[in-house]
Amino acid sequence: MLRPTLHRVVAAAATLMALSLWPARAQDAADIAKAKAEGKVVWYTSTPIDEAQKIADLFRKTTGITVELFRSGGSQILSRFQQEIGAGRVAVDVLTHSDPAAARAMAKKALFVPFRPRHFEAVPEAAKAADGSFVGQRLNMMTHYLRADKVAAADEPKTWDELVAAKYKGRLVMADPSFTSLQVSVVGMIAKLKGWSFYEKLRGNDVLIVPGNQQVADMLKRGERVIAVGALDSYAADLKQQGHPIRTLYPSDGVFVIASPTSVVKGSPDPEAAKLFAEFMIGDEVQNLFPADGGYAARADIRAPQGSPDLKSLKIIAVDDEYIERETPRIKRQFTEIFQ
Repeated sequence: MLRPTLHRVVAAAATLMALSLWPARAQDAADIAKAKAEGKVVWYTSTPIDEAQKIADLFRKTTGITVELFRSGGSQILSRFQQEIGAGRVAVDVLTHSDPAAARAMAKKALFVPFRPRHFEAVPEAAKAADGSFVGQRLNMMTHYLRADKVAAADEPKTWDELVAAKYKGRLVMADPSFTSLQVSVVGMIAKLKGWSFYEKLRGNDVLIVPGNQQVADMLKRGERVIAVGALDSYAADLKQQGHPIRTLYPSDGVFVIASPTSVVKGSPDPEAAKLFAEFMIGDEVQNLFPADGGYAARADIRAPQGSPDLKSLKIIAVDDEYIERETPRIKRQFTEIFQ
């Protein structure tokens, strides 16, 4: 069954906020004294490195608790976590990645502590588990962006299908779903909707595959490729802030909006510090950090980043999380077979 699309849920959440109709629910809380006694929290995350470091520094400044940060692509984060769990070792306190389907699968295995802190209700239903096993840290818009000085406005791709046109040969770059978990949802759903022949045609168009969204942005920064395909929009915002001539595209056949779930890991070394950090992640300071850096907050009461559209104004491609959860190994394998 398809979960509700995020744009509808965001619209409904915003309406509820405006009408002050949020249902009352007791909030879970961390034991602050115990959290400070633990003194640290271990965080595995695929949050962009600059933002991850800002969050870690803010948390230490606010609470005095140190964040031990391990940052990599979402698929790599999940692989490391699952290997440790398989070995009977829990080394991490808080897990943040960008694969909601994987979060749901792990929640079913009771790997997370249900935790619904302050502001939990402000996060749309599609971006969290009802019991608090995970809650969105941010929303990721996955779309196309390009070098406006190297692609004429008349030549911009208006749809996903146009990317296979011969005029884009050797000009495209895309991240690898085996490294970044955001791409698992994007690739899986595009292949489901259009067939794997779409990616076979992209290969014929000499699309360059790089590990993650940072490398996609780097390729456009250097001008080695000029169109980012199904890429994370916040990196486009970074490039714009640096003065690069970047334009974000919103294909008429839709963009993706994918939550980045945060979970408190069951049996972790620092359980109260983990809860406090998870609560901090959806607090005002961190949630406002994302739009300030060009991305979308998870909470429905936080405005869109300056210069970016409200999500309700866009056509959003729904992600079938049950399909992605079931088919992730095949999605990664098929993609690798096409582009190896």
